[in-house]
Amino acid sequence: MPWSCLGWGLRLFELWRIRDAVTRSVSAENPTGEPGRGGAALDGPNASAAWDLGQGWKLSPYAVLAPGAPQVIADLTGPGTVQHIWFARPPGADRSLVLRMYWDGEEHPSVEVPFGDFFCSGWNVPTLVNSFPVAVNPNGGYNSYWPMPFRQAARIEVESRHHTPVNLYYQVTYELSPVPDDAAYFHASWRRSHPTAWAEPHVILDGVRGRGHYVGTYLAWQANSAGWWGEGEVKFYLDGDIEFPTICGTGTEDYFGGAWSFEQPAGAYREYSTPFLGMPQVITGSHTPNRFGMYRWHIPDPIHFRSDLRVTVQALGWRPDGRYLPLRDDISSTAFWYQREPHAPYPELGDIEVV
Repeated sequence: MPWSCLGWGLRLFELWRIRDAVTRSVSAENPTGEPGRGGAALDGPNASAAWDLGQGWKLSPYAVLAPGAPQVIADLTGPGTVQHIWFARPPGADRSLVLRMYWDGEEHPSVEVPFGDFFCSGWNVPTLVNSFPVAVNPNGGYNSYWPMPFRQAARIEVESRHHTPVNLYYQVTYELSPVPDDAAYFHASWRRSHPTAWAEPHVILDGVRGRGHYVGTYLAWQANSAGWWGEGEVKFYLDGDIEFPTICGTGTEDYFGGAWSFEQPAGAYREYSTPFLGMPQVITGSHTPNRFGMYRWHIPDPIHFRSDLRVTVQALGWRPDGRYLPLRDDISSTAFWYQREPHAPYPELGDIEVV
């Protein structure tokens, strides 16, 4: 398999090659990415801790997000590619921050996702994720390795809907280099059914027009009733499909690479996290509904579309008499894909809070 199939920018076996590129990074210690200016702040939130050390000694390691106002954390000039994004998880604020990304001066963001969901942590609860493009490490180290090419400009911002100021630790590493003509733009969109409508599927993605390929799904699923909740099929409607999809799976746990209700041993859910699929979150308790977090990355197997794309999942369980039971669960989904611009604006985020 060509390495290009595993994501442009990987080049695992070409690390020896000298290329026409330079590396830059933005953080609270170098918010513009200017060469030779990292850690040069004369003041910052940690200035008192370095009063006897002075400039160059971690005076400004984080930005303070005020409630309600989006703050730009990266404003880049291309051509180039965002290669790695790191955040320190803001405790308790995962679902009250919104991450947005804009490519080449576009009006509407190509990425608009609640903070935790983008990093497969949709329930304001720390988890560990050991996947290929997303890693969550102790204690709340959020990492993204999705390659994000841009030709003229890139802007990344975070909006806080938290009730108090949030200290945001971050670093965005990017490469300035030519971008191939066939490079598509990275997109991610979030939707929620709270709860799902009776006998209607949850829409993971809709309204996509143009050419591209779908590369990943994250679901934060709250089961609002007892019993098994994952009989529903994940369906991909491609290039003019109307009533029936071109791609139809056999069940929710099957789509995420599991089987037989994720039970191992019998009667107990089993968490797992692998390079391309996993269920790293299983939250159970006597006072809250069962909650799950699941991801699947279509990196070796991207789903190509030429004109349009729609993706859905059914909330489906069992009745005692052996018939299917449509469920009314709380499902939040994040879809990840690449496409040529322009893209259609996304629906309003609506209610993003975890209750």
